[in-house]
Amino acid sequence: MESIQVKDYLNQYPVTFTPEMGVAEASLRFLKTKQIGGPVIDSDNKLVGFLSESDVLKAMLATIYHNEHTATVADVMFSEALSVKPYDSIVELAQSMLENKPKVYPVVDDAGLLVGTISRNDVLMAIDKHMRQNNFQP
Repeated sequence: MESIQVKDYLNQYPVTFTPEMGVAEASLRFLKTKQIGGPVIDSDNKLVGFLSESDVLKAMLATIYHNEHTATVADVMFSEALSVKPYDSIVELAQSMLENKPKVYPVVDDAGLLVGTISRNDVLMAIDKHMRQNNFQP
């Protein structure tokens, strides 16, 4: 089971954001893609943060209360995003997901460039598939 790697189950086409993007545009991206979070990348495709629906919702509520539309992704993103490598173990990631809050992790190569994302659902699918292929009974 340790041989199951992140690269085999990651989403290669995640919703992404840039630091200078407005929160309203970020909200539209979430609504169009139905994803719950996504990496924030710079112009070189390097991971610089992570944005969740919750971050955007909080900023939009502040906009309603204060009647200001100035927030950017950089203002509300989490800049110390947890990430994984394509060659990381699905089992180790599953254990990490039980201990840490993120439901979606950016997947980056050794240079810190974005490769994709992997979600709890992707991890669950990988483990379920492995168990079914090996006739494990939960």
